[in-house]
Amino acid sequence: MNSDRTLRSQVYSSQSVFGAPCWVSLTARDLRATQDFYAAVLGWEWRSVKLGDQFKVAHVNGVPVAGVAAVASMWQIAAAWTPYFAVPSADEAVSRSQERGGTTAVGPIAFPPGRAALLADRDGAVFGIWEGKLVTGWEDWRRVAPTFVRLHTRDAFDAAIFYGEVLDWASDRAGCCDVDYEENEVVLRSRGDVVARIHSGALGAAPEPTLRPHWQVHFAVDDVEACARAARAHGGSARQGGTGSTEAVLSDPDGAHFTVTRSV
Repeated sequence: MNSDRTLRSQVYSSQSVFGAPCWVSLTARDLRATQDFYAAVLGWEWRSVKLGDQFKVAHVNGVPVAGVAAVASMWQIAAAWTPYFAVPSADEAVSRSQERGGTTAVGPIAFPPGRAALLADRDGAVFGIWEGKLVTGWEDWRRVAPTFVRLHTRDAFDAAIFYGEVLDWASDRAGCCDVDYEENEVVLRSRGDVVARIHSGALGAAPEPTLRPHWQVHFAVDDVEACARAARAHGGSARQGGTGSTEAVLSDPDGAHFTVTRSV
């Protein structure tokens, strides 16, 4: 069984899940504090990678789920979570983004076995794109990694048009993501699963990071309140909707925000 899973992981490519989130990455300042925090809150185990001492990959039950790069201070950027979307061509996605008012911060650059770029949409929300072999099998990653990502922005419909054109959503290509409008949100599905949502309401010039246009990563957990307690105990913070809430917005010691959502 394990050999079969490894084989499936090796043959997955960005084309098999194009347009969908395929990875999440965290820029951090203090690598040790970051590792301790997420180990306590989400139970992650950390492993080194070939990129250097400032880079680590989190694992759950042996499956890679997220990357962390302790470069926020070095590169003078904010500590933040960023989702990466699988694309057949990084160059083409970057060109589409720029043509539609987006900006390119980094790339495309080679990260064997693929290529990546860091972009921002026309409202300033940061996201990444990935071309090439996925870090792990998509089904395995979806099973233990983020339940979905949500874009908080000023105009969900305008954002959906931008991302749809950049990432080829709702196209006539086989395997593309489907887009619907449900409960006042734009909903993105890949292979029938909800993988992203776009919600209107963020303020473009708001000083609070969670109010400015941004992508928020949602991690599925068994006990939201336990995660909130662990976050506070390890140098972070938590905002909950009250006792019994099904989700909470947490921040790590460097101020990177994410959401924990009760598993269903």
